[in-house]
Amino acid sequence: MLSANIQAGSSTRAYSDYVTRSWSHVLPNGKRINLDALAKLASNYDLVGLQESDPGSLRSGFTNQADYLAEQAHFPFWSHQPNRRISRIAGSGNALLSRVEPTEMLDYALPGRIAGRGVLLANFGKGKKAWTLAITHLSLGVKSRQLQLGFLAELLSDAPRLVLMGDFNCDFDAPEMRRLYRETSLEPPPERVCTFPSWAPQRCLDHVLVGGFDVLDYKAVPAAGSDHMAVGVELRPR
Repeated sequence: MLSANIQAGSSTRAYSDYVTRSWSHVLPNGKRINLDALAKLASNYDLVGLQESDPGSLRSGFTNQADYLAEQAHFPFWSHQPNRRISRIAGSGNALLSRVEPTEMLDYALPGRIAGRGVLLANFGKGKKAWTLAITHLSLGVKSRQLQLGFLAELLSDAPRLVLMGDFNCDFDAPEMRRLYRETSLEPPPERVCTFPSWAPQRCLDHVLVGGFDVLDYKAVPAAGSDHMAVGVELRPR
């Protein structure tokens, strides 16, 4: 599995790029090259969760980036949850690319002081082999994250085999994360992997949390110019 905040295909390699390359947040130039590199990375995985994937706006050249990545990396199944749109200039959301057909796809808006966050949920398998994958991108503010993590804890409390991945905007042992571990089958990652900023990772913001699986491999992976490293994981059912 892979979880990647793709920054809508933009390239950021230093803090100064947030200013000098600010045009990339409204124009599509250069994003196709990054998306092709992301597709090559994604092709090594069976399931990929995306955050900050543009569903089709000016900055993406009116291309649904999840659709494009699924086609380029040969994923037969994909889904996109648009969460935030700024007119026709920019859009952002969560997405799933999968080589396995989900039995059910659901999406939910997350609570918060500012709207525009969500969780995309996919169920796989049936009976004892059933499991759930959730993809999310939490808010920057602690109070909003507390609300969102409480919502996720309640939503995912009955799933014995579960994966929750995404950009949490906090470390996996932050105080607001405790309710999630207490009320679901999810466990903290086996090690602390820093993912931001991608050019000199110092903060551990992106995680893949697992319940009911053994983690065989857990690592940070460069995500084609994004300001976040991706997280790659290999799992084995218990």
